[in-house]
Amino acid sequence: MVEYDSRWQEKYADMVTTANRALERLRPGQRVFIGTGCGEPLELVRAMTARAGELADVEIVQLITKGDAPYADKRYAECFSINSFFIGSNVRGMIQEGLGSYTPILMSDVPRLFHTGRLPLDVALIQVTPPDVRGKVSLGVSVDIVRSAAENASLVIAQVNPNMPWTHGNSLMDVYDLDLLVPVDCPVIERASHPAHEISRRIGREVAALIPDGATLEFGLGRVPGVGRIPQAVMDFLHDKKDLGIHTEMITDSIIGLVESGAVTGSRKTIDRGKITTSFCMGTRTLYDLVDDNPLFRFRSTEYVNDSNVIGRQKKMVSINMALEIDLTGQVCSDSVGGRFYSGIGGQVDFNRGAARSEGGRAIITMPSVSRDGSRSRIVTTLRPGSGVVISRGTVHYVVTEYGTAFLHGKSIQERVMALITIAHPDFREQLFHEAVEARYLRPDLAGLGNRFLVPGEESMRSTFLLDDGTQVSFRSIRPTDEPHMRDLLYNLSRETIYYRFMSRQKKFTHRQLHDFVYIDHRRDVAIVGTVPEAHGEEIIAVGRYYLNDRDNRAEVAFVVRDGWQGRGIGSFMFRHLVAIARRNGIAGFTAEVLRDNDRMQKIFNHSGYKVQSRLEEGVYSFVMDF
Repeated sequence: MVEYDSRWQEKYADMVTTANRALERLRPGQRVFIGTGCGEPLELVRAMTARAGELADVEIVQLITKGDAPYADKRYAECFSINSFFIGSNVRGMIQEGLGSYTPILMSDVPRLFHTGRLPLDVALIQVTPPDVRGKVSLGVSVDIVRSAAENASLVIAQVNPNMPWTHGNSLMDVYDLDLLVPVDCPVIERASHPAHEISRRIGREVAALIPDGATLEFGLGRVPGVGRIPQAVMDFLHDKKDLGIHTEMITDSIIGLVESGAVTGSRKTIDRGKITTSFCMGTRTLYDLVDDNPLFRFRSTEYVNDSNVIGRQKKMVSINMALEIDLTGQVCSDSVGGRFYSGIGGQVDFNRGAARSEGGRAIITMPSVSRDGSRSRIVTTLRPGSGVVISRGTVHYVVTEYGTAFLHGKSIQERVMALITIAHPDFREQLFHEAVEARYLRPDLAGLGNRFLVPGEESMRSTFLLDDGTQVSFRSIRPTDEPHMRDLLYNLSRETIYYRFMSRQKKFTHRQLHDFVYIDHRRDVAIVGTVPEAHGEEIIAVGRYYLNDRDNRAEVAFVVRDGWQGRGIGSFMFRHLVAIARRNGIAGFTAEVLRDNDRMQKIFNHSGYKVQSRLEEGVYSFVMDF
C-alpha cells in the first residue's frame, strides 16, 4: 500500500510554487506539451491561457485532452497553435478550420519523436500524485506518451493533486526528475460513459461472436459521429466469456462490469499474465477508485503498450477499432473522410499489425453501415478525394457492421466486393453491386443479379442451435459471399448424401449451379445456412431452402447437412426454422420429394406435428405438409 509523504511540501519547498508563477517561465515561440486525457493539468492550462496576451507562437503539443481547451479559441490564434496527434472534440473545430495542425503518426512512434529530438519539447505540463516516502510520484491515470514527454522536456511543471490515483506499472517518476511542483487539490477530470447506441450494440454483438475464451483484447480510441465508441459497446456482450485478458491503450468505466463479472482474469495472457495492461484511463471516480493502488492494473508507457511486437506475442490477441469509411477493395479510412480530418491514427495500425501476427489473433475493424443521417453508405466503391487510408487493403482482416462480418485478408477483389456489399446497408447494396460491375471489380455477366442482395427480414432468419457437446450452430440467410463455402460443402458431401439431396449421382457442380445456390431471389424464395466458427471466419455445415409455388401458396423444401454433422438434430432444427420463416411470410405449407431409402428425412416430416400427406411413386415419396 502506498505511503505518501505528509511533509512533502516542506521537504521540497524549493520546487513548490503556484500555477501562475510556474507559467511565468513560459516564453514566446516555445513548444509546450499538455498531459493526456483526464490527466490534463487544468490549473496549469488555465494559468498558461491567462498569459495569452503576453505570448506569441506557442505551439501546444498533445495526444488528446478532455478539458475545455481554452487555448483552442480563435481569439488566441496568434498566441497558441495546436499540434495534436489525435483530434478530440475540444480542438476539432480549430483544426478543421485550418487554425490548428494534426500530425498523423502511429501512436508507437510518438515517443521516438521526443527521444530523438525531432520534436523537441521546451515545457511539459503534467499532473501527478503527491510524492511517497521514497520520493516517487505516480503519473496516475495517464502514462501513455506523458512519460516520454516528461523525460525529454527542458522544463517539467507538475500539478500535484492528492485526488490523482496512484497507479502501478511504469507510472513512477522520481520527484527530482520534475522541475516545479504546483499543489492543487481538485477533482480529476471525469468522463462518464453513456448508454451504447443501438447500432453500436448490434455491432458489439457481432464482434463478441468473434472473440474466443482466453483472448486478450484491445479497445480502440476512436468514435464515429452518431453512434459513439463501438469498441466499448462490445464489452456488454463479453460477460459470459472466460479468462479474457486486456492489453489496450485506454480503459473506461466499461471495464468495471467486465471485471466484476469474472470474465477478465488474464490467466491465459502470454505476457503480463493476470494483469490488465493499459496506458491511460478516462472515466468516473468509480474507475479511478478501482485503479488506485490496485496491482491488478499495470499502466505502461506507449513504447510498450503499442509495440506491435509485444502485442503480437500475446496469443489470441484481438484488436477492436473503428473506421469512418471503407472502399470495396478494403482500404480503411479512420482519421478523415474527403479531406476533412476527424480523429487520428492512434494505435489502430499498431494493434492491427500485432493482432495479425498473434497466434490465433484477430484484427477487427468496426463501422456503422451508413452516415449519421442515413443518406450515405460508409461502404463505398471508391473513396472520396482526400480520404486518408489508415489500414491498407493488404493488411485489413475483419470488417464488422450491424449487418454482419466480412473477412477480407487474403481474399481476391471479387471476394472482397461480395463480402462488403453483403454487410452494407440494404438500401445501398444494389447500387454498390452495379458500381462494382462498372468498375470491373466483378464479371460483367453478373450485372443482372444486383437485386439478389436485397434480403427482406434478414434479422428474422437468424437463429442458433446448441448441440449436446456445447457447439453452437448459427443460422442466417445465405449470401453471395458463401459461394466458396458452398463449393467446399458440396464437394465434401458423401455420394450417399448427394444422391439423397439431388436424386442423382452427379460428381461435379457447374458455376451456374453454384450461382443458383447463393444468388437467391429473396422476394419469393428463402435459403438459410448453418455455420460454425473457424479461424478464417466460418464454415457452412448445413443448407436449407424453400421455393414458393404461387399456384397453391406452398413451397418446396429441401435441406442437407454435412456428413460429419448428421444425426445431431441439425436437420430437424433447420426444418422447424424454415417453417417459422414460411409461416411469417404467409405460406400455407411445404411440399417435398424424398427418396424411399432416405429414412431420416421421412422421419423429420412425419414427426413434424403438422398435417402430412404422402404418396410413393417410382421410389420417391411426395410429401404435402399443411401448416
